[in-house]
Amino acid sequence: AMVGGALVATDRRSAGIQLEDQAIESRVGRALGARFEKGSISINVNSYNRRVLLTGEARTEADMAEVEKLAAAQENVRDVVNEIFVGELSSFSNRNNDTAITTKVIAAMLNERNLPSNAVLVHTSRSRVFLMGRVSEAEGELAARTASRVDGVRQVIKLFEYLTDEEWKALKAQQPPPPESPRK
Repeated sequence: AMVGGALVATDRRSAGIQLEDQAIESRVGRALGARFEKGSISINVNSYNRRVLLTGEARTEADMAEVEKLAAAQENVRDVVNEIFVGELSSFSNRNNDTAITTKVIAAMLNERNLPSNAVLVHTSRSRVFLMGRVSEAEGELAARTASRVDGVRQVIKLFEYLTDEEWKALKAQQPPPPESPRK
C-alpha cells in the first residue's frame, strides 16, 4: 500500500485518471480477447491520461485496423496511437529483449537528477522505445536523450503531453524545497 501511495503522489495524473487508465487497458484487453483467437495477434496496450498506445504485431492490415477500432470504441478513450507492426508475431526472445530494454531505460532515467522518476511511462516494442507522460519540454528532451543512449534502443518515440507554463509553475510550487546543506 505504501508503494502504491508513493506512486500516486509522484505521478502527474490525478488518482482518478490513473485508475481510469488501468480500467481502459483492461477494457481494451478484454475486447481484443473476445474478438481475436489466442495467438493470432500480439498486442500491448498502454494508456496514459486516457491516450491509448497500441504496439505489438498483427498479421494483417485488417487485423491492425480492427484492433485500433476496438480500442477507440472503449469508454473514456480520448485518443489512440497505433504503432502496431503488420507481419509475423515477435518471438518470446524478442519480447524478453524489449522488456530488458525497458528496464534499462527506466534505470537510466532514475539516475537523471532533473527527471522525475514517475513522470514518464516507458514501453518498448521491437527495440523502439515509446515515452508517454505529462512533462515539461526540457524533461521530455532529457528523457528522450537518456533513452536513446541505452544499448539496444533502435528508436525513441515521444508521445508526451507538455505542461503549460502555468501548470509547470504550479507543479514546482507544490514541490518541497531541497534539503539544506549540513555545512554552514
